Amino acid sequence: MGNRLTKITTRTGDGGTTGLGDGSRVAKTSARIAAIGDVDECNSVIGVLLSCDISPSIRATLLDIQHSLFDLGGELSIPGFTAVKPEHVQRLEDATQAINKDLPALKDFILPGGSAATAHCHVARTVARRAERSVLHLAEFEPVNETARIYLNRLSDLLFVMARGINRDAGVADVLWDKARSK
Repeated sequence: MGNRLTKITTRTGDGGTTGLGDGSRVAKTSARIAAIGDVDECNSVIGVLLSCDISPSIRATLLDIQHSLFDLGGELSIPGFTAVKPEHVQRLEDATQAINKDLPALKDFILPGGSAATAHCHVARTVARRAERSVLHLAEFEPVNETARIYLNRLSDLLFVMARGINRDAGVADVLWDKARSK
């Protein structure tokens, strides 16, 4: 791997194509590259969230997620390759339940806000939703591992619950949507 990354500027993409992990080339505007880019962006915004003051347990969960998202990007870059497995999804579901069990019941819609870390977590959630849509779009044209799509769906669920947990840990109330303001 080190030898492959010693030359970052290759000029091979100057014509509007990029190489996949299997050696094939595709348009940079392809659905596959859009999905890879959205997964990469999700990983990046989780990196921003990790720069915030968050609990060690949430930090550990997010680091695990970053590794899984990197694996997912690799999976998407090699058509037919599978890296994301049901165990990855199960870890997200377990983390969601663990955080959610200590949160007060949600009786109103919440707005993405509260602490700075929570706001970053909500950005990560919305990017995870976009990545899921991109993977679904790719699946309209090419076979995609269904578990990868499910993983992104569960990730956005976890990030929503995690945002509430981060607010709780910071002593900040969730920002509730005020239906009366709409009138």
